[in-house]
Amino acid sequence: MKKRVLLLVGLALAAAVASADAATMVPPGNRNSVQPDIPGASSRRTQATNTTFQAKYRKVYALLQNDAELRAKIKKAAAAYGIDPMHIVGAIVGEHTYNVDAYDRLQTYYVKAISYLSSKLTFAYDGEDVSDFVQRPEFKKCAGKDDSYDLWECREQVWNRSFRGKTVDGTSFPNDRFGATFFQPYYAGQTFGLGQLNPLTALQMSDLVHKVSGLPELDVKDPNTVYKTIMDPDLTLPYVAATIRKSIDAYKSIAGFDISHNPGLTATLYNVGNPEQRAYALKEENEKRRAAGEPEKLPEENYYGWLINDKLDELRALF
Repeated sequence: MKKRVLLLVGLALAAAVASADAATMVPPGNRNSVQPDIPGASSRRTQATNTTFQAKYRKVYALLQNDAELRAKIKKAAAAYGIDPMHIVGAIVGEHTYNVDAYDRLQTYYVKAISYLSSKLTFAYDGEDVSDFVQRPEFKKCAGKDDSYDLWECREQVWNRSFRGKTVDGTSFPNDRFGATFFQPYYAGQTFGLGQLNPLTALQMSDLVHKVSGLPELDVKDPNTVYKTIMDPDLTLPYVAATIRKSIDAYKSIAGFDISHNPGLTATLYNVGNPEQRAYALKEENEKRRAAGEPEKLPEENYYGWLINDKLDELRALF
């Protein structure tokens, strides 16, 4: 059975590579000559902890530099999903430069992972568990989705269309992301672990990670295990790799761009999320450009991805 699964995954990756022939290769490097503006929230968060972006970058760089075992784990995860290790490195470095400080030692992440098993967590809003919430009739169209990515993507779209910022059946729902509303038992916007994943992303990637890496499928009714998975480096790295793989495939199949040689772009998508929606938006923009006789627009990095491309030679030297 395992051989069959590996064969199917290998064929899927080969098909993805083959489709690159029909896609426009996005060259390495930044399209912007100077770094795009860094959001004020990121700056304020960094100032509040009496540090700087440069200091945070050096800290996560040191974590990678000093831990050969971590570098080996990153290479292994990248190979399993058919991506350059620099894509995973870019996600980790970007998150720990612009969001949270890295821990000094990888062991701390393991300790934190175990701690999540000792507290009772819930994925809920206003007393309603998300597993009950998605049984509402508005989500009926999602019932036939077999893949975890398609299922939770559909549910997120239903949330945006039918609940976000609205009052439904007497309950007032916030004008905020699905993940921030239901999947942050500590506080909104919080992400965790080496890859700073949020629980909704982990649930989306569950089936792909199960197929490729053989890890157990995640259950939305078991938030503690979801959080342990996010915090444990051995478990979270495949999820980081799967998330990046999805972004690369989305831009190739939808927008017609091969971004597999540009870690700054995959880091950007890792930061902003919703790669399929962004790929469709880029496709639509380029269709209008072609109709007007204008050159197509290449995908562009944001401030987060810009740093990764700018530091790429230094980061690649570690590997």
